[in-house]
Amino acid sequence: MLRNFLLCFYLVPGLSAADPDVRVVIDTQTRNLEIKKGEETLEVLEHVVIGRKGAGAKEHRGDDITPLGDYRIGWINEKSAFRKFFGLTYPNIEHAEKALKRGQIGSYTYDSIARAQLTGQIPPQNTDLGGQIGIHGLGSGSLSVHEVFDWTHGCIALTNEQIDRLSLWVEKGTLVTVK
Repeated sequence: MLRNFLLCFYLVPGLSAADPDVRVVIDTQTRNLEIKKGEETLEVLEHVVIGRKGAGAKEHRGDDITPLGDYRIGWINEKSAFRKFFGLTYPNIEHAEKALKRGQIGSYTYDSIARAQLTGQIPPQNTDLGGQIGIHGLGSGSLSVHEVFDWTHGCIALTNEQIDRLSLWVEKGTLVTVK
């Protein structure tokens, strides 16, 4: 199954075949973002900011929680109001399975999310689980607020300088782990 998923991921248009050894690990406890190649840490970006209500099991749109899990960078917006926006492939199959069991989403939405993940596409961004979760900069936002508060609606925020540094390492398809 995993072999078929990887084969589909690299052959289906949509997400590019990013260097499989480069990945991003975001530790929501230490508030650090690590850029890794294999087991080597290439760079650490400190004091990242998460959702207003912390990190954990994101269950619905508007809960201000940063979802934990493994995602890919599904799209990049270089002209975002937040300087740059690296959209994550949230929700993933694990989120969809839990929501289906709770009766929060139906089988059509579950199938759409699963199909997107299995084919390397962006999952639907307008479900009850929420969407538009990503890594972004401050744009014209306040650095003083960023230094003191978790202020996002579920995204991971960096300073503008940090998001520019991150953009040197990642592309569509890069693996991102939020733990």
